[in-house]
Amino acid sequence: MNSTAIFINIFSLFVLLVVFFKDRQKTKQALKVAVQSFFNILPTVLIIIVLIGLMLTFVSSSEISTIIGEQSGLRGVLIVALFGSVMHIPALLAFPLAASVLENGASIVAVAVFITTLTMIGLLTLPLEIKELGKKMALLRNGLSFVFAVIIALIMGSIL
Repeated sequence: MNSTAIFINIFSLFVLLVVFFKDRQKTKQALKVAVQSFFNILPTVLIIIVLIGLMLTFVSSSEISTIIGEQSGLRGVLIVALFGSVMHIPALLAFPLAASVLENGASIVAVAVFITTLTMIGLLTLPLEIKELGKKMALLRNGLSFVFAVIIALIMGSIL
């Protein structure tokens, strides 16, 4: 565990103890909600972990680097951008997936566009957006988000 993670854990434990001594009942109630939320998200986390494992088992590093590696160019970036646009997984779970793919030959640009489109674009929630924002605004927001996600990824690739 790196020093940042250790610091965050110690700080969180300290804050939990302070709050616990301030109001034991509310802290116990908050911990119950947190545990319940953990168990609610656990099936999704396990499914993502299994999918990552299966993907890394059946898709070799050379295939990953061919499809979304440095040599794939803009085509690879657009493939990953479309994939990230239609995926509906929490960003917290996308980071380990992105790290695994990066370690197996994906380019930084591809990983950046995946994370960016995953968090900025919601094709699965588009009907709700159209209902609340109107068709023109929802499509404009998602379209601009897609363009900016690709631009952000290209900038990240040139910086890193």
